[in-house]
Amino acid sequence: MGRVTSAEVARAAGVSQSAVSRVFTSGAPVSVKTAERVRKAAGRLGYRPNALARSLITGESRIIGLAMAELDNQFYPEILKLLSCGLQESGYHILVFMASGDDTETETVISELLDYQVDALIAASVALTTPLAERCRAQGIPVLLLNRHQGNSGPPSVASDNVGGARRMTEFLLRVGHERIAHISGWQGSSTGRERRQGFLQALAAAGRSAAACVDGMFDQEIVRRITRELFTAGDIRPDALFVGSDNMAFAAMDVLRFELGIRVPEEVSVTGFDDVPMAAWPAYSLTTMRQPLDKMIREAVRHITGCIGNPSTEPPQIRLKCDLCVRGSSRPLSRMEEKK
Repeated sequence: MGRVTSAEVARAAGVSQSAVSRVFTSGAPVSVKTAERVRKAAGRLGYRPNALARSLITGESRIIGLAMAELDNQFYPEILKLLSCGLQESGYHILVFMASGDDTETETVISELLDYQVDALIAASVALTTPLAERCRAQGIPVLLLNRHQGNSGPPSVASDNVGGARRMTEFLLRVGHERIAHISGWQGSSTGRERRQGFLQALAAAGRSAAACVDGMFDQEIVRRITRELFTAGDIRPDALFVGSDNMAFAAMDVLRFELGIRVPEEVSVTGFDDVPMAAWPAYSLTTMRQPLDKMIREAVRHITGCIGNPSTEPPQIRLKCDLCVRGSSRPLSRMEEKK
């Protein structure tokens, strides 16, 4: 048995085919009586409207393309879940394509996404080349970077205040008495990695301190494991605090410290991260971290991208949202006096 058509539903309901179309088109004028007859007939026959065919008529697919990477990092599955729910509430769905940090591969993946006639494009954890951004603009496809940005002249973006968050984390480590603070940064080819490193160095410079070490961990757990071994075995004086540029990397560093090197956390070294993914609160890690305001980020992303569809003149935002310090058991605690400051 083939797919049930709208013509068959129209015959069964005793209405025109255009009436069936209006019933299944949001906002289209149709009487309550007609809608009831059509929906009953559609239910009996097992009819589902063809969204792709409708998109050819309306010019809207109601699909948002999402290009992303790093699903091994818990932060991005959370983004995918919340973004999908937020867009569904606004009547849109997500088509997800996976990409890497490589510009050539990313451009290929996003070009393929555009071939699916998406109404808009969101890039999370990947960057857009200038030619690709220009192609989207020429086709009237709104673009938004999520948890990334490419400067004020780049595409609209929604991200955390990574510089401010990293600066506050470093200031916290100084306040609890650390003297030799090392930083394993995220990939320096990404805005998040660069900005968190920048905030770390700014806070140390303001305090008249220098970094015990500052190494690019590439957002890669295996690289972080190697760096951690080197930092804590190569010399006589090792760091007494380790600020890691993402929670996902911090978990790898903590595992090496505790289970390979026998170094106690936080008694011998404090370890902190950035993101506040769900696993950070697990008792096994109890990670002190900077909490990204993910709910706010998603709300802003959904509001902007849906507002831009069909309205390309909308002012493009460059939104930065404040992070919150979340102190747990992987670091020295603030004294009561420090907590009041």
